[in-house]
Amino acid sequence: MRPEAEPDGAAGATRPELRNVAIVAHVDHGKTTLVDAMLRQSGAFGERAEPVDRIMDSGDLEREKGITILAKHTAVAWQGYTINVVDTPGHADFGGEVERGLSMVDGVVLLVDASEGPLPQTRFVLRKTLAAGLPVMLVVNKTDRPDARIEEVVDESLELLLELADELELDESHTAKLLDLPVVYASGRAGRASRIRPGDGELPDSEDLTPLFETMLTEVPPPYDDPNAPLQAHVTNLDASSFLGRIALCRIRAGVLRRGQSVAWCREDGSMPRVKITELMKTEALTRVPAEEAHAGDLVAVAGIAEVTIGDTLADPTSPVALPRIDVDEPAISMTIGTNTSPLAGRDPMPGKKLTARLVKNRLDSELVGNVSIRVLPTERPDTWEVQGRGELALAVLVEQMRREGFELTVGKPQVVTKVVDGKVHEPFEQLSVDVPEDSLGAVTQLLAARKGEMIEMIHGEGRVRMEFRVPSRGLIGFRTEFLTITRGAGIASHVFDGYGQWVGELRTRNKGSLISDRSGPVTPYAIDQLADRGTLFVGPTTLVYNGMVVGEYTRNEDLEVNITREKKLTNIRSSTSDVLVKLIPPTLLNLEQALEFCANDECVEVTPQNVRVRKAELDSHTRARQRSRSKAAANS
Repeated sequence: MRPEAEPDGAAGATRPELRNVAIVAHVDHGKTTLVDAMLRQSGAFGERAEPVDRIMDSGDLEREKGITILAKHTAVAWQGYTINVVDTPGHADFGGEVERGLSMVDGVVLLVDASEGPLPQTRFVLRKTLAAGLPVMLVVNKTDRPDARIEEVVDESLELLLELADELELDESHTAKLLDLPVVYASGRAGRASRIRPGDGELPDSEDLTPLFETMLTEVPPPYDDPNAPLQAHVTNLDASSFLGRIALCRIRAGVLRRGQSVAWCREDGSMPRVKITELMKTEALTRVPAEEAHAGDLVAVAGIAEVTIGDTLADPTSPVALPRIDVDEPAISMTIGTNTSPLAGRDPMPGKKLTARLVKNRLDSELVGNVSIRVLPTERPDTWEVQGRGELALAVLVEQMRREGFELTVGKPQVVTKVVDGKVHEPFEQLSVDVPEDSLGAVTQLLAARKGEMIEMIHGEGRVRMEFRVPSRGLIGFRTEFLTITRGAGIASHVFDGYGQWVGELRTRNKGSLISDRSGPVTPYAIDQLADRGTLFVGPTTLVYNGMVVGEYTRNEDLEVNITREKKLTNIRSSTSDVLVKLIPPTLLNLEQALEFCANDECVEVTPQNVRVRKAELDSHTRARQRSRSKAAANS
């Protein structure tokens, strides 16, 4: 039903019928599924429309990985109100998207899993919310999980809010509002919500999401932006169209924006050229529709400015005033990205079509336009660049996107971005949360101890243990694969940036060496059979390899050069075993993220549209031997 009275605080609002709200949560707590249900129940799709899960995750990578990568917004029409919902990523590696999403809204829905409760990345997005001064409402999702513990999760969420309020030194009025935190209990998959707490493992008592909509209208304030003031529209995101070119997604902070209007374009360098708005669009459900004008508080898409970037302001040309640019956290992880320098460059059955340094540089420059959380720096080589970002996943997603666009690349091992503070080197640290079966407790503790992890907290549950660690960021490079192996896939791990600390010394995160091909050619079944006891192989029969390519993981803590193209010698002597069938162990095929995790310090990854290969950075074995000798001599001196 429609609220009988006007929502609190809407009396003096300029747009009482409008709400701009962001949904923030940890990965896999159900943001996108809840938005799906909101769209369906608001009538955004026709009665004959086929149901599609995770409608907002429109990218191929988002659907494959099951996570939100880019912040997107949709407009939900309900009972005469328009609710602009911004779906933000839950992974801290895409924090730049979260910060952009928060700059567009007036309130936040904090979504928390009814079983898992607040996790490190919940803390990350919530801290950003409180720092921005936005009101918060709590939605406990997945109440129908068999292992739900709803009351404890609400208490943990409130404790986290108060802890962050204390860290940020918020005033008493803000803290008082947090104590009166509005809570909605929901099941996004079932499309039900309630203000009354259900029993653990039970569905909310309401038949639809009406209590959620009503709470949003009551708790999230409408825009108070002044439509009579001089125009100010903040560019918070970018899109592109083959017909319209670059499209700027804006939040209008003041004034009115019209199609065909001339505006002052306030750029980062301080210049304010006059440009014309050729197209103005609003969002209805998931579709952009043309509009003649938009008012303060609206989220709109604007075309006609070819080089507009995130953070720019579109202002009144008679009195242009730029809004503050979007502030994002510093990058913590870097890797080198350059052209493919391997002997097999351009020789795959379906090779990449973008092989030159100019094309790679242009693609990285275009990524800078729409991704505020990465940096691109030059290196000593003219065909290689250092790309810095929030984490391994964010950089791996960039490389995967370039790979699918037809690029062939050489990608270096991820490294941490260090700082010098008071003459001492400092490195980034992460707050790591792991949830593991009790029988894996010792192995996981030992694994993290070797990576300089410091245990902060341990909580025992029914058959499982949750632990909190503070770990150097470089200690988590390559951690995920080994963690899943020792927990047999039953472990859950998540981490979030936890500031800089003093350098903890040398870390050895990989205890096994590499099997390296000592020549080029196709892999033979005979060689695979002979090398089966030497380690785990990454290549199968007939695969082309080259000198210096890593073909497997050695069982010992050192590298071994092998001939994996060796053929069985033919003689005129009959053998009693000549017709014996040999069973070969299938190779372990690495995807891009696994290859980056596996890399040693002197290795890199060759990435093509068809293949991911690990190789030595220096292919010549004699040169590698000289480099090792020099390193040992320098260490001993």
